[in-house]
Amino acid sequence: MASKPGLLTEWPWTWLGNFKYVVLAPFVADSIHSFFMSEDESTRDFVHFIIFPFLLVRMLHNQIWISLSRYRTAKGDNRIVDKSIEFDQVDRERNWDDQIILNGLLFYYGYMKLEQSHHLPIWRTDGIILTTLLHIGPVEFLYYWLHRALHHHFLYSRYHSHHHSSIVTEPITSVIHPFAEHIAYFLLFAIPLLTTVLTRTASIVSFSGYITYIDFMNNLGHCNFEIIPKWMFSSFPLLKYLMYTPSYHSLHHTQFRTNYSLFMPMYDYIYDTLDKSSDTLYEKSLERQGKSPDVVHLTHLTTPESVYHLRLGFASFASEPYSSKWYFWLMWPVTLWSMMVTWIYGQTFTVERNLFKNLNLQTWAIPKYRVQYFMQHQRETINNLIEEAIMEADQKGVKVLSLGLLNQDKQLNNNGELYIRKHPQIKVKVVDGSSLAVAVVLNSIPKGTTQVVLIGHLSKVANVIALALCQGGVKVMTLREEEYKKLKASLTPEAATNLVPAKTYASKIWLVGDGLSEDEQLKAPKGTLFIPFSQFPPRKARKDCFYFHTPAMITPKHFENVDSCENWLPRRVMSAWRIAGILHALEDWHEHECGNMMLDIEKVWKTSLDHGFTPITMASASKSKA
Repeated sequence: MASKPGLLTEWPWTWLGNFKYVVLAPFVADSIHSFFMSEDESTRDFVHFIIFPFLLVRMLHNQIWISLSRYRTAKGDNRIVDKSIEFDQVDRERNWDDQIILNGLLFYYGYMKLEQSHHLPIWRTDGIILTTLLHIGPVEFLYYWLHRALHHHFLYSRYHSHHHSSIVTEPITSVIHPFAEHIAYFLLFAIPLLTTVLTRTASIVSFSGYITYIDFMNNLGHCNFEIIPKWMFSSFPLLKYLMYTPSYHSLHHTQFRTNYSLFMPMYDYIYDTLDKSSDTLYEKSLERQGKSPDVVHLTHLTTPESVYHLRLGFASFASEPYSSKWYFWLMWPVTLWSMMVTWIYGQTFTVERNLFKNLNLQTWAIPKYRVQYFMQHQRETINNLIEEAIMEADQKGVKVLSLGLLNQDKQLNNNGELYIRKHPQIKVKVVDGSSLAVAVVLNSIPKGTTQVVLIGHLSKVANVIALALCQGGVKVMTLREEEYKKLKASLTPEAATNLVPAKTYASKIWLVGDGLSEDEQLKAPKGTLFIPFSQFPPRKARKDCFYFHTPAMITPKHFENVDSCENWLPRRVMSAWRIAGILHALEDWHEHECGNMMLDIEKVWKTSLDHGFTPITMASASKSKA
């Protein structure tokens, strides 16, 4: 929002929320009906029919830029502004598709009112030339002066400051403006479109090509990494007056009073508003190499729909805890396509880049889904991918690699020990994070608790939790006989006296792992607190009970570039397994934490608090009530 919002700031359909697309429905239905159902051949107009598909193509075009930009900035190569993006920017920019809806409505309206727009040819050379000349002349010239006017304090505070709230730009930043400002821009860009229509020189190529050019250049200028090679300007010296670069426009967002031009910098040269450091920043950005990470967190995809939740996917989805949306089924072609891409690509990819104190952090993802980790024929492939990631991290000088989700599964690789035994010479420390996960669970149990129920597939974390509780005099009750036997075998005789098979379900503190069934949840008394010790949260079956988050902590405020949620965790909350790798690097601990190896739980917990990570409170758990 602008600092002093002016008239027509809000979009007319804001109140519709995610249902805003219904404003297009009558026009889309009419175009489909007239094309397929009309008996009158003269009303079957391909131009009318393709308006909506073209809007979808524009959305896909924008999304490709968003994903590419986020991937490149996560790697850090050719980065221009080395600052972070936070949740407030994601929230401000989540309505980037509003301008496409607006354009769609205006295209449909123009088609209805202008008979000259009917039955356009596919190509007309004179129309393409006219469109080009009108853009270079009136559009670029008028935009330059409109833009300068928008930087006058009266208009800036009421409109344009909303756009400039984003110092570090992303492709979608280019279209984040108040409604009134977009109307002004559309009137400018309509000059070539209306002129060619009224002179009957318009064509499908000139229309779609011009709008695609605008989208392309808008996204290019706001992507925050330099992409234009130097040889282009060396080979064509005049090009610097006709085509801006991402670094050129980036200076406008950091300096505000320079580089006002739309896509062609010639007007900045003419009116002496060119930023003198434009060429220097361009060359520096081209030469800038991404820093090797100090810590890598190795995760993987969960469900097929989780690709939308990745930071490389839809920014608004990634900024919220993961949950399946009802409308995802409409996107199944895209989901299937993304699964095919991950299957064909078959390599670990960079998901996210963060900064904490003096550490450069990255998250890498294995292109495998949760279900594949339980397939016997996939295990060798997955282990090879994890091993390759560890060896790549070692070659890059990474200090610590933490294993997230099922990458540390006992059946898969014995909590990472497989790789250490195979490559005892590696310098990177492999961390499964079990010690901090145990500490988080133990400190999530309310003070004064005398008995707990422990249920779910047993793991290294579960065994250590049971041992710590039993040694502390807390009775640990099990509901399954096989779990009781396994736990008893792993405990000392003294501790085993506090391990008992449950005869009643009176305890309201349940420590739960994977495999907890709905029937078992229904046996818990009202008001039970379910505290997971596994990587994955239980499927909630009770509305009268509380479900705690999987082992996690809240990150400090100075943890930078946090604009996405880690799977199902709330904003600025990070899994214990991921934090464990960061602590390992901060403290420069020299041992691995994998296999049966455990660090001092109290020491790890205190270290996490010393570095500013804070426990999640019961208030947070209440918000997660089923």
